[in-house]
Amino acid sequence: MFIPDPEQEKKEILKRYRSLLSAWRSDDIKAKQEVRKAFNIALEAHKDMRRRTGEPYIYHPIEVARIVASEIGLGKTSIICALLHDVVEDTDIGLSFIEANFGKKVARIIDGLTKIKDIMDKSTASIQAENFKKMLLTLSDDVRVILIKLADRLHNMRTLHAMPQHKQLKIASETSYLYAPLAHRFGLYAIKTELEDLALKYTEPDVYQNISTRLEQSENDRKRFVNRFIYPIKKALSKQNFDYEIFYRNKSIHSIWTKMQQKGVPIEEIYDLMAVRIVIDTPQESEKMECWRVYSIITDHYRPKIDRLRDWISIPKANGYEALHTTVMSADGHWVEVQIRSRRMNEIAEKGYAAHWRYKSTSPSLSETNLNNWLERIREILQNTETNPLDFLDDFQGFLFTDEIYVFTPKGELRNLPVHSSVLDFAYAIHSEIGNSCIGAKVNHKLAPLDQKLKSGDQVEILTSKKQVPKEEWFNYVVTARARTQIKQGIKEEKRNYTEQGKLKLQEYFKQIGVEFTNKNQRQLQQKYNYASPIDLYYDIAQELIGIKEIKECCGEFPRESWLSKMMRIPFIRSRNLDKKTLTETVVDVINQRKDITLNSEDIQKISYDISPCCMPIPGDDIVGFIEPDETIRIHRTTCPVAVNQMSKYGNKIIKTQWTDKETIGFVAGIEIHGIDAPGFIKDIIKVITEEQHLNIKSFHLDTQGGMTTGLVMVYVYSVKNLNNLIAELKKVSNVKKAHRLSSAISK
Repeated sequence: MFIPDPEQEKKEILKRYRSLLSAWRSDDIKAKQEVRKAFNIALEAHKDMRRRTGEPYIYHPIEVARIVASEIGLGKTSIICALLHDVVEDTDIGLSFIEANFGKKVARIIDGLTKIKDIMDKSTASIQAENFKKMLLTLSDDVRVILIKLADRLHNMRTLHAMPQHKQLKIASETSYLYAPLAHRFGLYAIKTELEDLALKYTEPDVYQNISTRLEQSENDRKRFVNRFIYPIKKALSKQNFDYEIFYRNKSIHSIWTKMQQKGVPIEEIYDLMAVRIVIDTPQESEKMECWRVYSIITDHYRPKIDRLRDWISIPKANGYEALHTTVMSADGHWVEVQIRSRRMNEIAEKGYAAHWRYKSTSPSLSETNLNNWLERIREILQNTETNPLDFLDDFQGFLFTDEIYVFTPKGELRNLPVHSSVLDFAYAIHSEIGNSCIGAKVNHKLAPLDQKLKSGDQVEILTSKKQVPKEEWFNYVVTARARTQIKQGIKEEKRNYTEQGKLKLQEYFKQIGVEFTNKNQRQLQQKYNYASPIDLYYDIAQELIGIKEIKECCGEFPRESWLSKMMRIPFIRSRNLDKKTLTETVVDVINQRKDITLNSEDIQKISYDISPCCMPIPGDDIVGFIEPDETIRIHRTTCPVAVNQMSKYGNKIIKTQWTDKETIGFVAGIEIHGIDAPGFIKDIIKVITEEQHLNIKSFHLDTQGGMTTGLVMVYVYSVKNLNNLIAELKKVSNVKKAHRLSSAISK
């Protein structure tokens, strides 16, 4: 139990405040006085408040201010806002008081950081989405809102251990879904990496601990390897009179885990666990030439992998990142990534937006133009007031692409787009009207359809027609949030023309089946057939895609069967082991214990669960459930991308639960097998699955090319342990080189 010590806490508060001032490094006496004033106000406002750890609440704003100063590199205004960012929300102090003491700018930023309470019905949408939208609205006035919010999120993640597990999952999922990509977009690579690693720590604790332990165990070996690798480079750079530093860093735990999943290999088979960074001190006007000289020296000693050369000096990333990246083969036979930067580039890479603006010249650079264009696109999407907060969250997440291509207009203007962008994405990037009327394009002077994917260096001329209108299938052609938003708006405008006609038809159908036309019945119809809005429902009714049969099935007076009677009719649910609970029973218990979930007893009696096909969880997996509109609990693995998306939006709909050994049915799991094509290959695999492991096969798909075979097998298993045993035995089969679990039901 935490026992406060007032004297010790007072000393600790002053120690942390001095640490903040030390990180800031300002000699401006007047600015320091304003910061001290903000600190005193925050200290008084939060004096009776404590965090879940039991520590004084003031630790949090001081630490957020320190991150803002030292890890992002912002100044006085941002530090004041960080110190005061929670006072308006949590205390009696209002924005008018903030404005009177610190000015309109500080009040405006704090307003953007203040959470919205009770703004909408928790059961239908996410307050977090509305908070995020409000924060981004303030972005159109001051980007520091986002940067301070990132510092706030970073400190919350560093202290997340004190939260209940279901809140840990929600916050970690929000972080990986939105905040880490946002940090990347602003060039805050160190913060982005830490946010991803901390999110993984709470969504996949065993994976995080395993990789972390392996990295610690092999640290000395990597140090020896790096010293051998950089020795000839250091010798050559010194001979050429370069002023330089060489660092090395481990790849983040999250990036190692991602690579393990993509390649389906254990950590022992991931060779590029680190990157070497060379930072040179040179005037800005000679940076490009000097970085290429360093590249030449490296390739004099090690052979480069040509397709891994990345020139982000000639064309910086949209977030301002500049560097040369190359991958070379070491004398030990391992690939090593080498990053070459100037000191200016290195500071921008570490502190992103803030450092970029410090080096801002009179004429805007390409990276500054790219970032401004990106901010302008955010403002456009925010101006669409009809956007549902959750739709907005998905659309905004679409902006946070890490990989980009560069495409030219007919006049030679450069446009950056996310990788996999199509002709239609490019059309919408130019103007919404051009996108809405696009019928095709000329790509490098050759005719191309709307869905053709573009590559870096393509020159694109858009072809339009006044008769063209946006269509539903266009969503399959685009990857950018701007395009999706504009298509959505165009289709919505088209559907509005059918609203009155569809509503009258619906009223007539209700009259025919003898059921009253009410908002409740209409919502029930929307939920059953997954309509996001009444406009979509009216449109399909007007188009006769929904008729009296569907309405009668949904709203007709038929007896509704409870979840319990459904479950009891299924033979495998019955169990003699009455002292243990099934997953369904566990879920109901969790709901009854959670005060933040508002379901009445009738709703609870209707609850059943479904295994989500997108990630195929099986007993032994760490799982999470979501309450769907029809009271079904949808079960996902905690790391499933769909679950991460849902947890980032519907915190109050999360049911954190677990399997028990009362589950006695087979669950579908997928295994991908790679091997050498040889007689008896299929027979040996089937023998292991059916005869040795006594499991049933649902499907088996095989592809052979160039003497190599890839098999995708869907089997019924009872637990993760059961599945792991099967994979271990498959790896022992002659000619099988790799075998690993598929992360989803969709084959690669």
